[in-house]
Amino acid sequence: MTAGAGEDEGRIMPDHPEHVVVVGAGLGGVRTVEQLRARGHQGRITLIGAEEHPPYDRPPLSKQILTRDWEPERAVLRDRAGLDGLGVSVRLGTRAVGLHGSTVELSDGSGVTGDAVVLATGAAARRLPGQPDGVAVLRTLDDALALRDAFGSARSLLVVGAGFIGAEAAWAARRLGLDVTVLEAVPVPCERVLGRGVGALAARLFTDAGVDLRCGSAITRFADEHTVELADGTTVSADVVLVGIGATPDLTWLDGAGLETGDGLACEGNGRVVGTSGVWALGDMAAWWDPARGRFHRHEHWTSAVDQVTAVVCDLLGEERSAPVVPYVWSDQFGLKIQVLGRTDLADEVVPLDGAGLRGGPVKGTIVGYLADGVLAGVVGFGAPAKVARYRALVGRSPAATDSAGAVGERLG
Repeated sequence: MTAGAGEDEGRIMPDHPEHVVVVGAGLGGVRTVEQLRARGHQGRITLIGAEEHPPYDRPPLSKQILTRDWEPERAVLRDRAGLDGLGVSVRLGTRAVGLHGSTVELSDGSGVTGDAVVLATGAAARRLPGQPDGVAVLRTLDDALALRDAFGSARSLLVVGAGFIGAEAAWAARRLGLDVTVLEAVPVPCERVLGRGVGALAARLFTDAGVDLRCGSAITRFADEHTVELADGTTVSADVVLVGIGATPDLTWLDGAGLETGDGLACEGNGRVVGTSGVWALGDMAAWWDPARGRFHRHEHWTSAVDQVTAVVCDLLGEERSAPVVPYVWSDQFGLKIQVLGRTDLADEVVPLDGAGLRGGPVKGTIVGYLADGVLAGVVGFGAPAKVARYRALVGRSPAATDSAGAVGERLG
């Protein structure tokens, strides 16, 4: 164990930990507690959460919560009674402020020591330099409720960032009748995930929905909480401004722990934090070793967190881990479900598999394959969930396998 693991170097985690401390009461933390109990752990579990709200699911925040289709209670993962039913000691409204070995220091001055510690503190919304306090972000339930209230008296929305959160919020605002402008610094939405050609297809969803999408628009400063100035000297204003440019892993509370942090807390392929013997991390805060990329990588999505929970709990309890699943991400926006299978960012070639969107036809029903060295590395589908499901088993196999599933052999330049 390195010095960064803290002062508790003499402590050795037993084969079957009696007390597991879970830091972070979001999806990853709650699913960890549930799986520990489901796999037979009968010892103590302490769940620590910075927010006072009962644990809730985040995907509805930028969709059903914003449009008032759901009240917040419907997004709750486990209420107090549900947590009591798991036999877990809950410390909500208490932020972790330090980690020393297997002892978690809390904002109220107390500490909790476990035989094993699982970190799942997630991430915070990324902010721009000089961003006024009155400019909205969308990461927590309180963020969503504040933005929803603002929509009630607004006529216009300006969104900075055309990623999944920006797109979902823009669609929610359009459904509520607001005029929406979206500024994106790069040439197309989600270029890092989709690539230039398929990103242009995603851009059509914005414009077809009546959104004023302006790609290649870099912000130089905020004039105030309603107005931004662009690099060309022009300004754009709206009643409500939302910055949706991704998230930053919540790691500042670990500054004194001496752990390897960068864009995420460095973890082995089973989630064990590098340099420790009894600490694991998962979800948006964790950068797991990825052999396909040859580096530590953060998987910042709902399904990745759930998959990582299984790996962590199995390792913690000394059980065999099932084979890794194909990475999967989805987003509900502009009336379509956009799905991403596999690792599209590794691709060197793109091929149309279904639909006519890449030839100027309807976006809905379009499915695109991403090849890396001739192997199907990823698939993206627009409003075609049943067909996308057919390709899950083909990711990682040769193009001949995709041809047998009806793929088109045409290559895109």
